[in-house]
Amino acid sequence: MASGAGRYSYLLRPLLVCIDVIILLAATIMITLPAHIRPVLYIYILASWFIITVGNAFYEVFRFTTLLKLIYLLLRQLILYTLVIFAFYGFMKNVNIQLSEIVEYISCCFISIAFVKIGVFNLLKKYRTLLGQNKRRVIILGKNPKTQHLMDFFQNNPAYGYEFVHMYDLKKKDKTLDDIKDFVLQNKVDEIYCSIAELKNEELSTLVNFAENNLKTLKFLPDNKEIFTKKIDYQYYGITPIISLRSLPMDKSVNRFLKRLLDIVMAIAVILCVLSWLVPIIAIFIVLESKGPVFFKQKRNGLDGKEFYCFKFRSMHLNERAHSKLVSKNDKRITNVGRFLRKTSIDELPQFVNVLLGEMSVVGPRPHMVSITHLYAAKVDKFMVRHLVKPGITGLAQISGYRGEMETENDVKNRVRFDIFYIENWSVLMDVRIIAKTIVQALSGDAKAY
Repeated sequence: MASGAGRYSYLLRPLLVCIDVIILLAATIMITLPAHIRPVLYIYILASWFIITVGNAFYEVFRFTTLLKLIYLLLRQLILYTLVIFAFYGFMKNVNIQLSEIVEYISCCFISIAFVKIGVFNLLKKYRTLLGQNKRRVIILGKNPKTQHLMDFFQNNPAYGYEFVHMYDLKKKDKTLDDIKDFVLQNKVDEIYCSIAELKNEELSTLVNFAENNLKTLKFLPDNKEIFTKKIDYQYYGITPIISLRSLPMDKSVNRFLKRLLDIVMAIAVILCVLSWLVPIIAIFIVLESKGPVFFKQKRNGLDGKEFYCFKFRSMHLNERAHSKLVSKNDKRITNVGRFLRKTSIDELPQFVNVLLGEMSVVGPRPHMVSITHLYAAKVDKFMVRHLVKPGITGLAQISGYRGEMETENDVKNRVRFDIFYIENWSVLMDVRIIAKTIVQALSGDAKAY
């Protein structure tokens, strides 16, 4: 689990992907090909490159990744890409392609890509060391040889970007878990590293709940005890083994890039092909029935709990409780036009503007009003885990029967359960299925859409 504090990989890694693709395509000038074959080569290069990078985890380079591991990734990518390009060379037997040109092309590509990748890798280290930026503030719970090694790693490797704040000797019993939790919040600690050997099961459970409800990263130094969690990630910091509480698909830059690409394509398509002509028509009906603006905007909580304005078509008469009271069945505030808009989910379409702005995703946990978020964050365990990803226009919970008004606390818990399952098991295919089912429900009418 990650709060996202101090990370720039969301922007950097997609940028590196773009640079690599530009290098791969630009270097094809070295290959003599008929004009009608070039588009085929370009498509082949793009498709094969993305397939290889996903399988090779080529862009999964973290702050604790070593230069040796980086070189290993480059060499493995070189071998795989060489095989793919020679396969193309074999397919095009009827086209006069010189073998020497293929070799020159591959050499040029990988010298350039290696130069960029290693250069950025070293620049980031200098950036952290000299300017003290891109830091993750960390504390360690437990004092023993393993935690001492970890503390030494943090202190002796400033280039990795970890700022060691404090180590708690749990055997002294001079600090309670409540004291530690207060310290984490007051000192803006990003990551908590725990020695499992020095914590009881009840204490581990308390820390897990605290970390998830406050969007803090929790990791463990393993020993002989067992940890039961669905998405354990096992890594090495130097020679110290580390267990991460939860490894999420969205932690991978390739997945974030693919999801953002899907969002942008869908947002542009809906805005240009639907909203461009639908907005004037709906605006006329809204204004004719009741005075007020065509659009309704409301502050909601998004990624990492940050607030943003969520856009909708106005479906209610102007009222003072619009930002504090959820809509209920047969709500008298809803206009006749608004009832149709809500039943068909058309009122949600302006949120594609939020998607294009990067505040929302097409699929994700539905965002709540700020007051509702504060209410349920205090009452419902793990409610804040929903904010580890961008909120969505639709989501797994919505197509599973938990749309609209939350009539009981059990409804909220089930919605959170579906949202967490989505976050932990995300895939592009899952998003496509959710979008398809949302469209079917919108056309057939959802009983909970009011």
